Amino acid sequence: MTFTNLRYLFLSAALGLVSCAKTVPSSGGGGGTAGKGPAQYVNPLIGTAAFTDPKLVGYVAPPDWHGVWAGLAFPGSSLPNALVQLSPITEFNTGSGYQYEDSVMQAFAHTNKGHWNLCHLPVLPVVGAPDANGRYSSHFSHTTETAAPGYYGVTLRDYKVRVQLTSTLRCGLHQYYYDQPQDRSLVFKLGRSNENVNDWNIEKVGPRAVQGFQKTGEQTAYFYAQLNSDIQEVSIKNKGNKEGLAVLRLANGDRKPVELRIGVSFVSIQNAQQNLAQELGTRSFDEVRRTATNTWNQLLTRVSVKGGTAQQQTMFYTCLYRSFLWPALRSDTNGEYTDVKGNVVKADFQYYTTPSLWDTYRNKDVLMSMLAPGVTADIIKSMQDIGNKTGFIPTFFHGDHAASFVAGAYQRGVTNFDVKDVYRLLLRNANVEGGTRPHIKEYIQKGYIATDEVAAPNVETKGSAGVSKTLEYAFDDYAVAQLAKALNDTAQYRTMMARSKNYRNVFDPGTKFMRGRQANGQWVKNFNPQYPYYEYMYREANAWQVSFFAPHDMPGLVDLYGGPRPFEAKLDSLFTVPWNPSYIARNVSGFIGQYCHGNQPDHETPFSYYFVGKPEKSQQRLDEIMAKFYNTGEKGLAFSGMDDAGEMSAWYVFGATGLYPLSAADARYIVTLPLFDEVRWTMPNGKVLTVKKSGASRNLSTIRVNGAPNTGYFVPHQLFNTGGQVEVVAK
Repeated sequence: MTFTNLRYLFLSAALGLVSCAKTVPSSGGGGGTAGKGPAQYVNPLIGTAAFTDPKLVGYVAPPDWHGVWAGLAFPGSSLPNALVQLSPITEFNTGSGYQYEDSVMQAFAHTNKGHWNLCHLPVLPVVGAPDANGRYSSHFSHTTETAAPGYYGVTLRDYKVRVQLTSTLRCGLHQYYYDQPQDRSLVFKLGRSNENVNDWNIEKVGPRAVQGFQKTGEQTAYFYAQLNSDIQEVSIKNKGNKEGLAVLRLANGDRKPVELRIGVSFVSIQNAQQNLAQELGTRSFDEVRRTATNTWNQLLTRVSVKGGTAQQQTMFYTCLYRSFLWPALRSDTNGEYTDVKGNVVKADFQYYTTPSLWDTYRNKDVLMSMLAPGVTADIIKSMQDIGNKTGFIPTFFHGDHAASFVAGAYQRGVTNFDVKDVYRLLLRNANVEGGTRPHIKEYIQKGYIATDEVAAPNVETKGSAGVSKTLEYAFDDYAVAQLAKALNDTAQYRTMMARSKNYRNVFDPGTKFMRGRQANGQWVKNFNPQYPYYEYMYREANAWQVSFFAPHDMPGLVDLYGGPRPFEAKLDSLFTVPWNPSYIARNVSGFIGQYCHGNQPDHETPFSYYFVGKPEKSQQRLDEIMAKFYNTGEKGLAFSGMDDAGEMSAWYVFGATGLYPLSAADARYIVTLPLFDEVRWTMPNGKVLTVKKSGASRNLSTIRVNGAPNTGYFVPHQLFNTGGQVEVVAK
């Protein structure tokens, strides 16, 4: 077997892609990928443009904002869940470092997330004499720009250099076509990233090789780079400084492209060199790109769609692609990684960054557990490793949503981890103060987290986000209870299920809103349900946007409102009470009434009409959201909010396929009308679940499972394990 075939199988195994379907979507349009397969429909530039229409945004963004926080996706080269995301940088210290509205290229960096961080090891090819001020950049035009899964290309107009980028899991491959063979240089902007750079270094270690590091915060990115051209000189300006950089002046040569092969590691330079040798070696650019495309096609082909418009297919496969860029690999080819304590550890699993759980537990992490169970198990092991060294399973930003991630994945068949030990750590999260759940002692004692009365709160008023925390902890308790049930821990199951009802303790029956409650039990008096807060009472939301959150107990929530009719009326008001354009919070945008699709807290709410027997009302809102807040903007490249490591994208994937994990802690899906006539899910075990839509309307009439009428609106995950057919009939 050739080295290429071995590498291909290695990449497949890393994704858990044991079996894949061969069905290709029937039609579509998109991102400029060569060859066949669903990767050709992906357009990585979607999600990179600004969201600007005040009618959709909900307000006029202040001029100094340069737009709301929307999309913030990167269009560079990456494999699924890779360590390297080789991406263009048009402006440092922005969401992803790339904004479609920009016309100047600063560099090409090797890590990305779209979250104001990373963007390690920026490199830029230049021509001419050294710039005395160290200001290297070039204008570019989108007419010269091509983006596809595993590929990015652009022409630097000022330097007359055509840039092509592709990558492996841990390596980047740059190809530079200089217009002239003289005065060529590579600028390593090691003083810059989307994070604070503490220190950096670069040194020449051979006629055509350099190595070094860039330290940002508590992590250090090491690199080893090889060129196919001699390095005449390495000129360093302000070594280790934030404004510093290094210029590698290349020897004059012919007109063949300059290739930069760079291995990256978060452990050591030696590991970076080993990563480079094992993953990239001397493989050609075309071979590496072809392998990247094949890897993406293996993954994307697992969900095959028929019907729909070309735009819908492009959006669907782009969203499916974006759902698998994060978390990112952090272990090297030799199995080593740097752990949470800063020690180098060698393990028999792949070590990954912690998922963006507050954003992605709802749907993206569910999708990952379905289609990439091997990666999911390794992510859980990585979190367990952190838990065993800190005492607590980590979270991201807010809530304790590792609970639903683990519980849901386990029930979906991801069992290749020490579930008893992870469960032990999740119980510590749920009960021990000073760890993952702030205010947990108060939450256990009172059944809610208190909000201090503030006379005149504003968007940025500091607080505990007590209402949001109470709601989220109640759901997290439910998730832990499901794991307790699976492990036959009856006592903990009963305790955590009782705590899962705590969402009721912040429901004000007088106003019919989830409302801040003081330590003495009184409701916060200064209360405006339309006003958004970042952390006072609510987390990045207002009362409208959190007041329908109890995905684990929707019938109980309906009862709180007084039954189906008042609950339905309140839902109607959510989507019709107009947003006040004077209420401005930067990452709260994209409204239908008070509903906000540009941020996560109410993304389950459109499905709530199902619980009063009105699925047609949910469908109306779902269709409106998919049409209005995706493919938006002048060129159809904007999202209504941050993609947030794939959450916004995964919401569309599930909405478009007609199955949504309303409660990520449960192994079941609420059935809606898909956008497509047929959706085929080919699972890692080879089983195929087909979802077929019939009928011309968008009003759900009947759900049939394997030919038999379905009871209720949910179908179990077991259908994915066994294969079968779900027929969704419209009236």
